Amino acid sequence: MFEHKTLLITGGTGSFGNAVLKRFLQSNLQEIRIFSRDEKKQDDMRKLYKNEKLKFYIGDVRDMSSLQHAVTGVDYIFHAAALKQVPSCEFYPLEAVKTNVLGTDNVLTAAINAGVRKVICLSTDKAAYPVNAMGISKAMMEKTFIAKSRMVSADQTLICGTRYGNVMASRGSVIPLFVEQIKSGRPLTITDTNMTRFIMSLDEAVELVLYAFQHAENGDIMVQKSPASYIGDLAQALKELFDVDNEIQMIGTRHGEKIYEVLLTKEEAAKAIDMGNFYRVPADNRDLNYDKYLDQGSPKISLTEEYNSNNTRILNVEEIKAKLIKLPFIQEELRLWKGGAI
Repeated sequence: MFEHKTLLITGGTGSFGNAVLKRFLQSNLQEIRIFSRDEKKQDDMRKLYKNEKLKFYIGDVRDMSSLQHAVTGVDYIFHAAALKQVPSCEFYPLEAVKTNVLGTDNVLTAAINAGVRKVICLSTDKAAYPVNAMGISKAMMEKTFIAKSRMVSADQTLICGTRYGNVMASRGSVIPLFVEQIKSGRPLTITDTNMTRFIMSLDEAVELVLYAFQHAENGDIMVQKSPASYIGDLAQALKELFDVDNEIQMIGTRHGEKIYEVLLTKEEAAKAIDMGNFYRVPADNRDLNYDKYLDQGSPKISLTEEYNSNNTRILNVEEIKAKLIKLPFIQEELRLWKGGAI
């Protein structure tokens, strides 16, 4: 399906972009374009991969003119560019809006104008019942791509999205923080040991995007069924892997944090289509006939549960260790910690 095609990854210098490259550089894609603001990270990637099919475009999703050049001749877009740090977005919410909402609209407009065949927009569990600025901006991003999908035929440009939970060991996530605290002999700082989070690997995040690429219809949100972990158990699993006894220190819930995350709201779960390891949430394509909204309800919504990190399968410490040990980041950190031998 990728033969002789050109793929553009916005925000492609991040964790997701690197995971896609490791997966697809040896595929039959004709060209992979990395679009981002960071020239240093682009240069690092250029030196790391040394691959002629990899092309770099410096620009910002906030700037339509930089996008127009990058999308010319592109067949598919994985839209990963975003402000993702919850505390940063809490203090600078309008910056989150500019990148996550207006930037997404720019990407979609440029894609439609250039005749791009498919755009997959990456979202987060924090967009479901959002309580923080990052989640709210991502929820609006989802509304933006769904609205845009109604304006264009899927035969011209198919627009869909994915929503997933925490990616293990991604940049800015808690696992690298815990590892750094272990290495420096400091306490592991935990907001609440009973806090739960969905966990998945970068490879699983890529699998979700590929599944959406193959199976999503216009306006869909695709969700992968994922296990979860108590944050306290995650810290304990890392302590056991590194064979340390660092203190665990409770610091309390931070700005914009939830005790658990939601991947499907009650409203979405009521209409979601179970596809085995995935859920497909079709777009609501009713028109602006307000009688349908005011007079017609859905009893199914009242009877349906949301899908959250408390009612999914929660891994125990041994199961968490089994997932952690598969991560290249953890393998490398353990090798260094143990002097070159795991």
